[in-house]
Amino acid sequence: MEGNVTKSTGSVLTYQAESSSEAPNVMDKSSMAQNGRGPVTAPAAAPHKARAPEHAPRFENVTSKDENSPAGTVWVKDTALTPVANESFGSWLAPSLHALPPIGSLHNSTSPTDMARESISPLTSMIFGNNSVSSDHNPTTRVPKSKKKSRMPPSHVVSISEMNKLLKQSRVSSHQPAPKWSSTVDQEMLHVKSEIENAPIRQKDTSLYWPLYRNVSMFKRSYELMENVLKVYIYQEGEKPIFHEPSSILEGIYASEAWFMKLLLADKLFVTGDPGKANLFYIPFSSRLLQLTLYVRNSHKRDNLIQYMKNYVDMIAGKYPYFNRTEGADHFLAACHDWAPSETRGRMLNCIRALCNCDIDFGFKIGKDVSLPETYVRSANKPLKNLGGNPPLQRPVLAFFAGNPHGYLRPILLDHWENKDPDMKIFGPMPHVRGNINYLQFMKSSKYCICAKGHEVNSPRVVEAIFYECIPVIISDNYVPPFFEVLNWESFAVFVPEKDIPNLKNILLSISEERYIEMHKRVKKVQQHFLWHEKPVKYDLYYMILHSIWYNRVFQIRTA
Repeated sequence: MEGNVTKSTGSVLTYQAESSSEAPNVMDKSSMAQNGRGPVTAPAAAPHKARAPEHAPRFENVTSKDENSPAGTVWVKDTALTPVANESFGSWLAPSLHALPPIGSLHNSTSPTDMARESISPLTSMIFGNNSVSSDHNPTTRVPKSKKKSRMPPSHVVSISEMNKLLKQSRVSSHQPAPKWSSTVDQEMLHVKSEIENAPIRQKDTSLYWPLYRNVSMFKRSYELMENVLKVYIYQEGEKPIFHEPSSILEGIYASEAWFMKLLLADKLFVTGDPGKANLFYIPFSSRLLQLTLYVRNSHKRDNLIQYMKNYVDMIAGKYPYFNRTEGADHFLAACHDWAPSETRGRMLNCIRALCNCDIDFGFKIGKDVSLPETYVRSANKPLKNLGGNPPLQRPVLAFFAGNPHGYLRPILLDHWENKDPDMKIFGPMPHVRGNINYLQFMKSSKYCICAKGHEVNSPRVVEAIFYECIPVIISDNYVPPFFEVLNWESFAVFVPEKDIPNLKNILLSISEERYIEMHKRVKKVQQHFLWHEKPVKYDLYYMILHSIWYNRVFQIRTA
């Protein structure tokens, strides 16, 4: 059974939220990402404000001319950003990181709910009702108007702690069907499982910072075994561009599925031409290209896309014995478009689905499926361009967000915080500037970056925050963060329930300076797992996706 080698050094502010049903309209997220990005203002961490240091960036006074923005909207005033004053280290800080208190935990006698009750905005009340910050979280049926039909807030919210329990349960008892006949590969995988569960304790690995992981020893051993054992068979069937053609979408916010496909198709270590030796079988389709190729614009119907994938699975199941042997349990796919959960239902529901739209309230299975990081790649030739950000004490902005008001949640965020507080740099869509320089400056100069859901639970801002070394503040109920099976997200991110948006500043201010500095260190350490390289590098994004697929298969395997 999985367990930490030592007690985790920190846990994050956790929050829960919504389920989503798929929206019917097509939204080009690449253009969305370019047109709408905005800063989130963050509260200062000290009772007094210090003067901005000489290195503090000045952002130009920008008046929006974006066609999506109200005329004359001013996004950034001509002012130097106020830095957050340093706090002295409290007496609670032990000499060892092992004793570091849970990061992001609230210890106030007054709960976030009580603190927020007096500041509920009219729009917040309209969406969630007068009890918008109550634990019941009972939404009304009224939502803001949107060009795209938005999902309602979920009726049931699964917290991060509950997700952790679901993961442990999935390790104890698999619900996957037993194979119709056994194979030597199955026996090999059972041996691998035993090796991982009994992994020797390794805490002093310089390449892995142990507080980032649920169990660094198990992860390390699993990764080693993957390198030595894993073999993937890629089906050659499937017509281009829907199958086998990633090159056209290596940029934008759907790039994860394309980069993964591109690198796996070229992999000489893991790919085998003999399906009899394969531990895993890859279905090489692109959910984005499926949508671009087959969706009839403005039809609001995706039945033909779903049927197309069903026909494909029926074809490979009829031609080969492998899918039917496990009912698809040893098959996997990687898909980043919002509609992928619907397109991969039916017979594909048993497959390991690496999905960007990883909504636990919409069929995502913790312990089987994999949360695929949604990465906004600006340049296919230079995926690491602009990587990094300012040191922790040179980030004068407390919190930042900019983006289009997609979905029901962002209008609430903007209504409550946009231009309402000098510490909270929260905006709608920012005017497009070559290279998105203003947006990048804010990401690189902010302590916390708000990752608020749009139409779906996922957002490229989660990985962007890590990319620019900004603490992710995830506001998306029922969202399963990437690599959930191995990473201890509560040690380097803040999870805010949707209902607590009115209390966002207080939540961030409750995090002490020393906690923030440690979180920043962890974000920098975890960054290696979220980077694309033209040629894969150990522990990078390509290998982490493959590892999570492998890891979940190991712990879900059953014998005939």
